[in-house]
This record gives sequence, C-alpha cells and structure tokens, in this order.
Amino acid sequence: MPKFVTYAELKSYSSQPEAINLEKAMKMRSFSNTTIFLSHSSKDHDLLPGVALILENHGGRVYVDEKDPQLVSSNITEIAERLRKVVKNCLKFVLFVTENSKDSKWIPWELGLGDGDLKEYNVALFPAAEKASEITWAEIEYLGLYKRIVWGELEGYEKPMWMVYDYRTNIGIPLHKWLTNG
Repeated sequence: MPKFVTYAELKSYSSQPEAINLEKAMKMRSFSNTTIFLSHSSKDHDLLPGVALILENHGGRVYVDEKDPQLVSSNITEIAERLRKVVKNCLKFVLFVTENSKDSKWIPWELGLGDGDLKEYNVALFPAAEKASEITWAEIEYLGLYKRIVWGELEGYEKPMWMVYDYRTNIGIPLHKWLTNG
C-alpha cells in the first residue's frame, strides 16, 4: 500500500547537506531552467528542502516562489504575472499538500494555473502528514482529482520507490519516469 511521507521524514531529508546545498542553488536558478513548479503553504517552509530534494533526485528541476529573487515586489499584479509565466514554462506542477494547505490563499489559484496550463496528467499532489497512514484527507473535494507522489511497492519492481500513484485505478509509475516524461 502506498504511503504518504511523514513530516519527520521530510525534516530528516531537509537537514541533509545535499538539501541545504539545493536550497542555495535554487536561489541562483533562472526559472527557465526549471521543470517543476512546486506550490506550497508558506507555513510548510521547513519541509520544502526535503520535498525539493526528492523531486530533484528523480530528475526534476524545482521552482519555489520564495527562492525567486524576482518576486521581491509586493505588487500583486507583478507577482501573479511572474507566477503565470513560470507555471507555463514548467513541464510539471506539484502541489505539496499538508494540513496547512487549506489555509493558503494562493494554493487554489496556483493549482488552477497548473491544471489549466499543464493538464491533469502533469499535475500531482505530494501529500505529507504526521502519520503515513493519514491518507483520506487528500482525497476530499478537488484534491481527489489528482495523482499523488507517494512511497511504496510498485508492481514489476523489486524495491519500494517514489511513485506517482492514482488511487482511483490503483496504478502507479516511477516518479523519475513521470518527471522526465514531458
């Protein structure tokens, strides 16, 4: 059974030197060199390095808005225009979903951009929870429309792995294949 990553696991990934170096590299990156728009709640800042590390280790190049030096403006029109351009430029849209996501004002708007520009196949949730078994909340309302990035066993493979899993059909594909299949 596929499972969500836990907050503790992500904090462990986030503290690795590789994740710390990745955070620095993301600040220097041009958005034209990214393949994944990573949407998230600002309340989950401490977990983002772990999420980015997992995605990058599987072939993606992550864009996180808070690392974008061009988003220093407080002008909402400029921020929205920048985010529109970045989403359109990316191949994949990943929504990092936690219990904090429901309070975000930007997440539904960004998800709408991702779904509209990239289509459902190129959008996935990356859910995290206190316990790996807490999975039903990510199926409610519009979140239930999307596949999710989870850890588990995949038919035809010997070891558990990160995959993009469709809980409705019980079918998954390796994360690296989804990320590199534009």
